[in-house]
Amino acid sequence: MSNLARKKLEQQHTEQEVQQKRQVIIKKSWLTPGEKIIGIAFAGFVCFGAVHIISNQAKIYDVNKDIQIMEAKVSEQQKVNSDLQVQVSELSAYDRIYKKAKEMGLIKNENNVKVVH
Repeated sequence: MSNLARKKLEQQHTEQEVQQKRQVIIKKSWLTPGEKIIGIAFAGFVCFGAVHIISNQAKIYDVNKDIQIMEAKVSEQQKVNSDLQVQVSELSAYDRIYKKAKEMGLIKNENNVKVVH
């Protein structure tokens, strides 16, 4: 065999080896397209759920803050009401009313008093 024929034969042989290597190099993915879609959908649901939970917690925080503000206002109003109740009891004392009546010129006439049963 001539040198040219031998080179041609070797070249064909190396091309066949390269083609075989190329065929061997083809890798299969470890996830099928269906599994990839399911994985992406699952990740989307997890993200959506996390955002939803955080959103609900923020709303709950706002409502609790409003409740605490209202409770503080109610507490202040109860203090004002109790102070006013004390003032009413002080101002409605019999001695004070009698004293004011005398200052205004009213006199106590026991003959004019009627008792109703």
